[in-house]
Amino acid sequence: MNRLTKAAVLGLVLATAAPMAAEAQSRGDRRENRRDYREDRRDDRRDYRQERREDRRDWRNGRYDNRGEYRQDRRDDRRDFREERRDDRQDFRRDPRWDRNNRDWWRGRNDFHDYRGARNGYWYAPGYGYYRVEPRYSTQRWQRGYYLPHAYRNYYVRNPHAYGLRPAPHGYRYVHAGSDIVLIAIATGLIASVLSGVY
Repeated sequence: MNRLTKAAVLGLVLATAAPMAAEAQSRGDRRENRRDYREDRRDDRRDYRQERREDRRDWRNGRYDNRGEYRQDRRDDRRDFREERRDDRQDFRRDPRWDRNNRDWWRGRNDFHDYRGARNGYWYAPGYGYYRVEPRYSTQRWQRGYYLPHAYRNYYVRNPHAYGLRPAPHGYRYVHAGSDIVLIAIATGLIASVLSGVY
């Protein structure tokens, strides 16, 4: 073989061997890159799980702190409510109770502070004051089975105990209607019982 041919064959071998070597090297790089990528992803997932764990722990701790504050607030609210009820009961006990034999039993009671006796065309509700009524109801004598008009159902008796009444059954309320106290069904206004001539 002459030199030229040898040089050409050698050049051809080198020309084809270099890309093959480069390709082999690049395949190895790719494998290594994939391995690095997988390890990076694994590390990222591990870090992400750890951060979530820490976040949940922080959230739980924060939530429990809030629950503790919430429980303490509720405790304080209940204590305040009990104290207010105790004060109200003491006021009611201090105030004179209804006495059928004493026409002036209401004098000195806090809820009657603006009561000045009967007024024509008006009813008085303790704690609410005077309010206008239709003339046909101004002298009405309420009886069981009647219906109290809707306009006059909102003057609830705030302290039935002061009038010697038991607590109203479920679905019923005591209402001031003129000088009477009537027990009505909340939904319909049907009168179940009447306490006449209270003041």
